[in-house]
Amino acid sequence: MAIQWFPGHMHLTKKAISERIKEIDVVIELLDARLPGSSANPMLAELTGAKPALKVLNKQDLADPVRTPLWLAHYNSQPGTSAIALDASETAPARRLIDACHALAPTRGSMVKPMRVLICGIPNVGKSTLINTLTGKRATKTGDEAGITKLEQRIVLADGFYLWDTPGMLWPRIIVAKSGYNLAASGAIGRNAFNEEEVALELLDYLIQAYPALLEARYKLKLTPGITDEQLLEEIGRKRGAVLSKGRVNLQKAAEIVIYEFRAATLGRITLETPEEFAQWLAAGQLLDAERQVKKDRIETDRLIRFKKIPRPAREDS
Repeated sequence: MAIQWFPGHMHLTKKAISERIKEIDVVIELLDARLPGSSANPMLAELTGAKPALKVLNKQDLADPVRTPLWLAHYNSQPGTSAIALDASETAPARRLIDACHALAPTRGSMVKPMRVLICGIPNVGKSTLINTLTGKRATKTGDEAGITKLEQRIVLADGFYLWDTPGMLWPRIIVAKSGYNLAASGAIGRNAFNEEEVALELLDYLIQAYPALLEARYKLKLTPGITDEQLLEEIGRKRGAVLSKGRVNLQKAAEIVIYEFRAATLGRITLETPEEFAQWLAAGQLLDAERQVKKDRIETDRLIRFKKIPRPAREDS
């Protein structure tokens, strides 16, 4: 299953970013610390060009504390880029963000040359909650649902420091299949765009390998060697009373339990990818996408030849 979700208002967001970026000094991209690679929007690089970038790994209190430093090092090693981690418990994050932006654009930040910052992120990454914390008031609507913010807003964080907030935006086509599942598990994708059972199975398949102890502790079970994601989902359903008539497991209910408990971190502090894993997934996705494009181009060429829009190429042996 390929998971895709790009509602109409995201087209407007893309257009707004394209127009706003000309006067922006620093771009803040808010990432989900549990899936930093999958939650980084590849379309932003095209839209923002060589603008200095601050990657903020939000929700670090939900992420694996061992893996978060790996991701910070990964982004800090990139040219023109800095990375910091934040979470909901930090009561005064404005100073850290302002200082990090000043380090990236040291000539900006006065009343004469104000710092102009654009903040972007995928849906439900916690951007509105962060901005409300930054301003000390309810500047934006929040909710545990993808796509709450629909309008661009300008917020004054300090004298000579202006922040433009944009609605959460995904990209038109997710070429890394694993990213689609991770985004769905995190809540970044609307529920109508994916099947909870499939997402829960993908999630469990990863957790069996990466976090078996957390699964055993949360669901009070022992992972037998070779257990599959399907078998584990059934066992979780039985443990949690998600049972239908004749002892059948309600897999939909079991899947909802697994996804909810991952999002709430009641399963534990989990990060669904390392920089190395994501690089491998991305390379495989790009290769598959290139093969798909070659096939698509061949079909289009054959169609144009058939309708005499272009001449048939000469045979090499003629």
